[in-house]
Amino acid sequence: MEKRLNRSDLMFSLAFLLMLVIAIGAFFYGVKVGTDRAEAGRAPEAAVEAAASPEPNAYQQQDLVSFYHTVFLSYREFHNDWLDTRNKWLGDSTSDRSATLKQLSKSAKRKYDEIKGVYVAPISPQLKAAQTDYLKSLKLFEEGFAELAAKANEGSAQATLDAIDANSYYKEALKFSLSAQQDYFGSMLKWAESVNADIPAGVENQDVISIAQWKSLPLIVKLKASSDYMSEQAVLTDYLPHDLTAKVDQFIVSGQADKRKIKSFNAVADLLISTEAVTSGYFNEVKARFYANEQLPQLPFFSSGK
Repeated sequence: MEKRLNRSDLMFSLAFLLMLVIAIGAFFYGVKVGTDRAEAGRAPEAAVEAAASPEPNAYQQQDLVSFYHTVFLSYREFHNDWLDTRNKWLGDSTSDRSATLKQLSKSAKRKYDEIKGVYVAPISPQLKAAQTDYLKSLKLFEEGFAELAAKANEGSAQATLDAIDANSYYKEALKFSLSAQQDYFGSMLKWAESVNADIPAGVENQDVISIAQWKSLPLIVKLKASSDYMSEQAVLTDYLPHDLTAKVDQFIVSGQADKRKIKSFNAVADLLISTEAVTSGYFNEVKARFYANEQLPQLPFFSSGK
């Protein structure tokens, strides 16, 4: 005959089961809380590590090359057309300057559309900034030239060029153009830092670079310094930062800096630019002589002079 549980036995059994369920629940809750706290404690450390470590795929050589062909070269075509136009006007008083400016305005618009459609990964922010500034420059050239076209045939060619140089749109366009160039060469320095730990951080925020310091710098750092200098001068040129760098090095190596008692890169650059001694493609004329062992990204203008 089966023994029936009395009321007290039943209550005891239920209480025991309830306590067992609560104990198991408390155990798993404790495990979850401990895990969450451990992960929360590791999160700031991971964030600091992520902030301190550069993105592994930023500023790759293929990105620099792609930018050269799709952004830099497209902009440079417009840039060179405008330089050619300036020279043509000074040599031909019969040029229809008004029509030419209208054509250049349309050309700036076409180049703007080309460059705007190019994808530049935000993982390389200086390259992205360079694209943005080239776009701003082209937009301002487009608007400035369209505004100036109406009166471009009035007076002499030099008077027209003076009016253009004084135009607020034109000044801003030039500023953004040089800022873009500065960021592009800054991106090359970022690339160099990623492939060679011995590359110094650069010479940013340094107003004057002594000749002794200049001579100790790797070529890629000199290029960045030259692009910074050119941006500060706000002058439209057919040569590029590496051409200026090579001319400065040639001037120093030849003993001219010592002879003239010039003490800084900045003073040498001032002299060379004021005397129009820097020419487009000069870098490639002396590359084998001065820079045979220097490390550069494989960009066309470091080999072809373009």
